[in-house]
Amino acid sequence: MSAPLFLVDDLPAGPSCTLTGPEGHHAATVQRLRAGEALILADGRGGVATAEVVAVGKGTVEVRVTAREHVAAADPRLVVAQGIAKGDRGELAVQAMTEIGVDEILPWAASRSVAQWRGERGAKSREKWAATAREAAKQARRAWLPVVGGDPDCSTKQIAARLASAARAFVLHEEATVRLASSFVAAMWFTATEQPSRANARLVARPNPVAPPVISATLPATFRRHLPRSRGKAV
Repeated sequence: MSAPLFLVDDLPAGPSCTLTGPEGHHAATVQRLRAGEALILADGRGGVATAEVVAVGKGTVEVRVTAREHVAAADPRLVVAQGIAKGDRGELAVQAMTEIGVDEILPWAASRSVAQWRGERGAKSREKWAATAREAAKQARRAWLPVVGGDPDCSTKQIAARLASAARAFVLHEEATVRLASSFVAAMWFTATEQPSRANARLVARPNPVAPPVISATLPATFRRHLPRSRGKAV
């Protein structure tokens, strides 16, 4: 079993540190780590340190750092604009996308979305997405935390502006005739798109200063079943 990963604001500068707060509680009380067990510390910005438990207190864990490394950021970055959906379906999508390596997630306020993020509710909803991404990143042992954008969400106009600098775009849609696996999609940019009736669609693009051609492609069923449907009109 892989060593559990815990997120810290900054990696310890010295050879040892004490894990406190929510992460310390999780390590000591939930994970029930014991002296001699291994764990991983990460700052969410590429910094990673492997460590060994020295002692366990009430909600705290003392560790000794055994190795350090810095993981380079992904290039190109993978960005997802996810249409806001009712219930917890958006959070399930955020979890799945974090696990496959998405670098940035943009909550998209689709023109026909039933759910709307407004005021305090919108801020809390965005915080839930960020918390979901954080926990999924820990489970996936990621060195980089995905960024959850929006204020608290992004409009279609804002999403279109992000796509303006992309070199290639892929519309992932259930009625497409080209499979995603057969398209040029290594290291991409995911973003959601809309359609007049029901949609389970996304635009995928690679950052570049050239306007993006758009190719329609289907999303593999193993991933598609985790994604919520959103309603809207085509961008």
